[in-house]
Amino acid sequence: MRKRILITGGAGFIGSHLADELLRHGYRVRVLDSLSPQVHGPDAQRPSYLHPEVELKVGDVRNPEAVRAALRGVDAVYHLAAAVGVGQSMYQIEQYTSVNNLGAAVLLEALIERPVEHLVVASSMSIYGEGLYRAPDGSVSEGQERPLEQLKAGDWEVRNAEGESLTPIPTPETKTPTLASVYALSKYDQERLCLMTGRAYGIPTVALRFFNVFGTRQALSNPYTGVLAIFASRYLNGNPPMIYEDGLQMRDFVSVYDIAQACRLALEVKEAAGQVFNVGSGHPRTVLEVADLMAKALGKDSIRPEVTGQYRVGDIRHCFADITRARDVLGYAPQVSLEDGLGEMTEWLEGQVAQDHVEKAREELAARGLTV
Repeated sequence: MRKRILITGGAGFIGSHLADELLRHGYRVRVLDSLSPQVHGPDAQRPSYLHPEVELKVGDVRNPEAVRAALRGVDAVYHLAAAVGVGQSMYQIEQYTSVNNLGAAVLLEALIERPVEHLVVASSMSIYGEGLYRAPDGSVSEGQERPLEQLKAGDWEVRNAEGESLTPIPTPETKTPTLASVYALSKYDQERLCLMTGRAYGIPTVALRFFNVFGTRQALSNPYTGVLAIFASRYLNGNPPMIYEDGLQMRDFVSVYDIAQACRLALEVKEAAGQVFNVGSGHPRTVLEVADLMAKALGKDSIRPEVTGQYRVGDIRHCFADITRARDVLGYAPQVSLEDGLGEMTEWLEGQVAQDHVEKAREELAARGLTV
């Protein structure tokens, strides 16, 4: 009998690709998804990209009855359901805390009643805050939050107590979390709740800290989704991407196919239970570099990014993944480069309609004093 896997939030960008990966490897897949209008549009219809063999149950992860029904006959669970986005989380505090924290709690109480063989929870690189840094003397330290006065002066780099600029280095799972946004706090709560409950009730549980995921099926009209989808929406509408600070902040952009691979391995590798893993590419890129790569891929070289010189509350300067643990334990090996992934994404974008809500989102943040 093929094992049945439940993916909460499985009709979305990452969940649908994970469903494809699991189906290819012989699993049956059920999805519980609320089909949120911000992600799926106002019609709340089954997405056309969702594989026809996926059993879709429309429901909210905060609804105990919907969760219990979705768990019937299930062997393992991926918990991906979450409200996403740093900026929006700073003013929709109740929404993010409810969907992310309460949603995880409802799922876990249902799993206590009906345990499964495995639980994998999607965590986030946002929990790190600033990444790891090296000082001029060679010592390694955790990046500290940059003072507001420094940011107002347009001095973007992370500095030590002596005022020396620090050099970013790959961030391992051992770095102490620094929770700089409501979103980061809620993802850390999801991660800890799942690992803690899994340990207490004998459910093998794995937490995967996703870095900046990109690929086809991202919600192009959601101004708080992944940065590449936001850039694509701007370019497709003939508008320049808006980049905070100076554009030289570094991130780790990882293909959704590699994310799906890591998720499957977390289910199948017994030694992974109880552990936390970074899932990234291991290759840092500046945000400005990525905007330029996307412009070239879309043939929009004439549209130059708008570097705002502003700071957005909750943002960090540099953070990119040390993926050593995932390589060693899971056997994870990223397969898709940023350039190759952008090529496929560009082909997919040709048939997409993107409503550009970025300016409105920016005004919303500014009106609330969340940009400097």
